[in-house]
Amino acid sequence: MNVADPSLARLSTARGLLLEPYGLDETILQKALGQVFEHKADFADAYFQYTRSESFSLEEGIVKSGNFDIEQGFGVRAVTGDKTAFSYSDDITADALLEAVVAARAIAAAGGGSARVPALTPRVHVPLYSAADPVASLDAAAKIRMLERIEQLARARAA
Repeated sequence: MNVADPSLARLSTARGLLLEPYGLDETILQKALGQVFEHKADFADAYFQYTRSESFSLEEGIVKSGNFDIEQGFGVRAVTGDKTAFSYSDDITADALLEAVVAARAIAAAGGGSARVPALTPRVHVPLYSAADPVASLDAAAKIRMLERIEQLARARAA
């Protein structure tokens, strides 16, 4: 693989956002998925999600609302024959991942379906913003000023 390969950059981003902050690495992922295959699964995979969004709404030059949202978690899928099992959690930890593997195996053995794995550990504060974070690139006041300028330009064009 070429050092400048975009796949390596994406892998580095995934490690930085989805694995390292939660004490996970590829070894833990291989161990977890390997446990699925110990019980005659034909296929298994893991899916990690981390989404962050922010929005502001202006009406007649007044900020009417603002919203910030984080969605994070993972899922484990196991397929055995025509049975598909899926378990998921918003608790991104090694313990939750291993518990999700056990749940997916049990679900597959029972005929398929899905289950949510509850949080197994208390929430630990993980810093959400870094210097390269575009959401944090401006403070709320600067974002509001930008929205006000956009609204002024829109009014000027309409006039």
